[in-house]
Formats: sequence, C-alpha cells, structure tokens
Amino acid sequence: MTDTSTTTGTIEHVDPTTVIVEANVRTTAPLDKEFIASIRENGVLTPILARRDASGNIIVRAGQRRTLAAREVGLASIPAFVVEASEAIADRIIQQLVENEHRTALTDGDRVAAFQQLALEGLTPQVIAKRTATKQVDVKQGLKVAESQFATAAVVEHQLTFDQAATLIEFEGDDERVADLIEVATSQPEQFAHAAQRARDDKARAEEVARISVELREQGYTVLDRDPGYYDDTYIRIGDLVTGEGKRVSPDDLPTEGERFVFVRSYISGSVDVTHFISDYKAHGFRKDGSTAPSGPMTNEQKAERRELIANNKAWASAETVRREWLTAFLGRKTLPKDAAQFVARGLTGSRSTVADAMSRGNSLAHTLLGIEHDGGMWSGDKLAALVEANPGKAATVSLAVVLAGIESHTSKDTWHHPTHDMSAYFGQLVAWGYAASEVEQIVIDHDTTSTDADSVDDVEEHDDDTVDEAPTEDD
Repeated sequence: MTDTSTTTGTIEHVDPTTVIVEANVRTTAPLDKEFIASIRENGVLTPILARRDASGNIIVRAGQRRTLAAREVGLASIPAFVVEASEAIADRIIQQLVENEHRTALTDGDRVAAFQQLALEGLTPQVIAKRTATKQVDVKQGLKVAESQFATAAVVEHQLTFDQAATLIEFEGDDERVADLIEVATSQPEQFAHAAQRARDDKARAEEVARISVELREQGYTVLDRDPGYYDDTYIRIGDLVTGEGKRVSPDDLPTEGERFVFVRSYISGSVDVTHFISDYKAHGFRKDGSTAPSGPMTNEQKAERRELIANNKAWASAETVRREWLTAFLGRKTLPKDAAQFVARGLTGSRSTVADAMSRGNSLAHTLLGIEHDGGMWSGDKLAALVEANPGKAATVSLAVVLAGIESHTSKDTWHHPTHDMSAYFGQLVAWGYAASEVEQIVIDHDTTSTDADSVDDVEEHDDDTVDEAPTEDD
C-alpha cells in the first residue's frame, strides 16, 4: 500500500464511473472471479490513490483494478485518497510501480513497459533503480528486453522473466530453438539455464561447421548433408582406402577436380572434423583396405544407446558451464551456508587426494571461481593467500572455494558414465545449496539410490550431430 502518512490529501467518496483511469504501468488489469466477488461482498476497503486535474476531474493514479471491479459490480461510490500530485510522467510511473508492487504483483512485462517509459523520460538505469527500489541489474535487463519487440512480446505473452527474455534475443530468428526455450521456461523454469546453455553450445558448433563448410565449398568440395555411413556404397570414406602401393589414401591423393566429397561435423569439445569421401575409387587406382572393414551393422538397440550417449555427453558439457557460473555466484554471496565448514572438513579428509591434486597444480579453478586472474600453470603464483591476508573475512570463502574447485576440477563426462558415491554426494550438496541440476547431472546424484548400467557405456569422443553410423567411425 502507498504510504500516505507524509502525503497531503483528503479522503473522498467518488463515483467509480466518473473517475478517469490514468495510463497505468500495468499492461493488463486482470479481474479474476475471486477479486470481483470480494469487491461485490465487501466493497473497496482500501482507498484508491487519485489526483484532481485543473478541470476538477478525479484521476486514478493507483487503484486501477479496484476501480474497474467497482464498475463491474455496480458500486455507487468508492473511497479515494485525493492528493495534490505532480503531473510529471516519471513521478506517475514510479508512484504506480510502488503502489502496484504492494497489490497484485506486477509482471516483468509491466516492469519492462515502465522502465522503458522512464528511460524515454531521460532517467538513467541507476536513477530508475534507486527511485523504484529495484536492483540495477534488473533495470538494465528490462531495458535490454524493451529494445527488442520480439523479447518484449515473449515477456507479455508467456510471462517470461527478464533474464529468460534477454536470453531469447540470442536466438531470434531460430523459431525452433526459441519455441523449445519458451517451453522449458514455462514448464520447467529451474532447467532454463541448462537449456539455454545447450542451445548456445549447439548454435556455436553449428556456426563453426557452417563456416568450415563454406571454406570447403570454395575449395571445390561437395559438402554432404549427412554422414553416408559404412554401408552406403555411393560414397566411400578415404580412410578405408589405400593406393596401389598400399599407402593409406589422404586428401592430397584425391583429384583436384570432380568427385571430392566431405562431411563436416563438430565434437563436443568444439573442434571440427572433416571426413573425406570419394565415389568411384577404382577409377583412381585405389582399393579397399580389408583391415578397416566394419564388423557388422549396429542393432537398433545399439543405435539408441549411442544416441543417448551423444545427447548426454553434449548435455554434460553445457551443464559444466552453467554449474561453474553458479559456483562463481555462490562464492560471491555475502554469507555462506551453515554447513559450509562441515563440507570443507569432509573435503579435506574424505576427498583429500582429489583436493590435494588440484592444490598441487596451482588451484587454477579456485582462482577462477573467486574471480581472480590466474594463468593456470602449477608454477604460477598462488594469489589466494594474498586475498586472505588482505581480507581476513574471506578466509572461510577461500577455504570453501579450494575444496569445491578441487572436486569440481575432477569432473568430466566420465562422471556421468561412471558415477561414484563421492561425486553423488558432491552434486547432492550443490542441489541442497540451491543449484538446479540438469537431467544428466541427476544421473550422478541418483547413483546411490538406483541401479545403473552407465558403467557399461564406452567413453568415446562423440559427434555433435545425431547421425549413428552402422559401425563406429575411425575417429571414435
């Protein structure tokens, strides 16, 4: 409710049908059945906030929903606190923001519109944040969203948050990815960060594949849109061929013109692989190398397992980025969780070899998580001691960072392939502290409570595409 204790005004009873509802920061004014029923039964108990213009009209500044509901149920009068208020647009918007936050919570769509109006009135993000008691980072995100009609529409239509809408801007034009992210935002918001990072990684890999493909086309290659596989007789990979002298065929042995084919794919690491093919290999004096012949086609079950392996490896790589960003923010908090000291003690005892290994290599990740530059070398000067010396109050945070980084630095895609009790406990602790684990990380957490066949999955470098060859490629 607006604090009227220091505001000069009078309480009046006014006809809701004669007052003028001023342009409001709310983009919508939902009148749910319960709210209307309450107004019908009890009337308007809390006065609306209004001002009187030069012509004597009562202008509603805050209380839009109460006024509209009163009209809906046919009330003859409602109480109004009529003040002598400035007509400045910025003052009106700020006053409405404060009032509405104490009523039905404003949506981020409402705030986007308000922040944009305030910015147009010349207020800086810093001033907007101060006058509306909003975090400056939220104001800046709101203004970023306001600059994009696409993102603003997503906020209003799907009730997305600022950060979710700002993320969508990265994928504007990619309707499929945008639809997927909106689905996650509205159905599993706790998984949005993971979905967004997977989308970023997929986009980056796809862009790199596209760039390399353009270069190859300029060199005269025909770029295939799918991997032919071992049992496609149309294209033969040169890795299966030898020259007449028995030497393995290389790209340099291929004709400079004519039938030169390539398939381009990316790895989870971000590196790009180019596989060369040829069709009429006999015409160039090549022959198949019997030692590279595949043992046989994969079964449907094997193909399904391989697709799952590829998907989980990709998901793990993306989750690592989200997790370490979360750890950085977590260690930046003013206060640590109550059981932080206990976790540190367990780490220095039960996980001593893991933590000690990271310490012996220079604590690079601990520096990164604490926002300290470090070249990553084991002989690089340790700056953590200096941090504690200069800020004794940071001692507990630094200790926690050392243990967290020690364990975290030993995670990899092998962690979900072969989950252990220690890693299950580590990820479980992060969740207990507020981290939203991805589905592939949940496999590790569930290790102690469920039976898993993950140990039987081969640890291989997986491709970014969903193609499953009839037999493993030479690059696997």
